[in-house]
Amino acid sequence: MTDTTDDQQLADDEELVEKSAPEDRAEVGPLDESEAPVRPYVDLGGLRIVPRPGMQMRLEVEEKTKRIVAVTLEHDGSTVQLQPFAAPRSEGIWAPVRDVLRTQLERQGATVEELDGLLGRELRARLKVGPDGEPRAVRIIGVDGPRWMLQGLIGGQAAMDEDKAAAAVELFRSTVVCRGVEPMPPRELIPLRAPKSV
Repeated sequence: MTDTTDDQQLADDEELVEKSAPEDRAEVGPLDESEAPVRPYVDLGGLRIVPRPGMQMRLEVEEKTKRIVAVTLEHDGSTVQLQPFAAPRSEGIWAPVRDVLRTQLERQGATVEELDGLLGRELRARLKVGPDGEPRAVRIIGVDGPRWMLQGLIGGQAAMDEDKAAAAVELFRSTVVCRGVEPMPPRELIPLRAPKSV
């Protein structure tokens, strides 16, 4: 008599979506709060941001609910919009989220490519802006961490220029995600709040 438990376990494991993250994520970032060094941060609840000279920070607020849904960092002609999402401990959500984003963007008339970037698979899109406007280029990156996924929308010069893109990715990787211990469904936005002081 053969034991099918191991076979079943293998089949279940194959259905899990692998986490998508650079091998050095736990050292270089984006970091989990349990991995972060002690240093000054701007505390936004679900995210901690390293302050830098010349960097501006903007909180994106949903009009209807008045909740903060993203944080946009502006630095050296580029922008990085950050959103942290809850994720399961055992699998990643960046791959399925990427598929959903691609479909949404294409429905809106954007041209979208999925390519290997500095952090793994990413989307590069050209968005239509108004009837006569020039298409706007963006890169969408994501990294799966322990029980969270951090998504970044890169715009401005870094969307087209590789050197600027590397600097924007470095900004993204310096971020700390504070998932908290409360149960949250996968893909739910980790709550953000305005900083007490900057």
